[in-house]
Amino acid sequence: MVKMSREAFEDAVRDALDQIPAELATEMDNVVVLVEDDSPEDEPELLGLYEGVALTDRDSWWAAGSLPDRITIFRNPTLAMCATRAEVVEEVLVTVVHEIAHHFGIDDDRLHDLGWG
Repeated sequence: MVKMSREAFEDAVRDALDQIPAELATEMDNVVVLVEDDSPEDEPELLGLYEGVALTDRDSWWAAGSLPDRITIFRNPTLAMCATRAEVVEEVLVTVVHEIAHHFGIDDDRLHDLGWG
């Protein structure tokens, strides 16, 4: 398990978000990215979670009172699976890209095919 402060982990998430191409970042709509220490109890090894309505599934009524979609990156499971800080940074990038892809309507099977699973 890697030791990394919450602040350093949040910096890794910010750095990963900065690597998202600008043309994709500007297409993200009504989504917030959060860091939580622990994943849900029923999925203790979960590294990230997208909660919301993918852009491909939104209809004309979607925006009426909709809360922001949430992408949550889980710190402790990520630190537990990595052996080095460099691995943490790489895993955070993969997880952020993976969850953003869900926002764009890309499912897990396709992400695995693309190498982002």
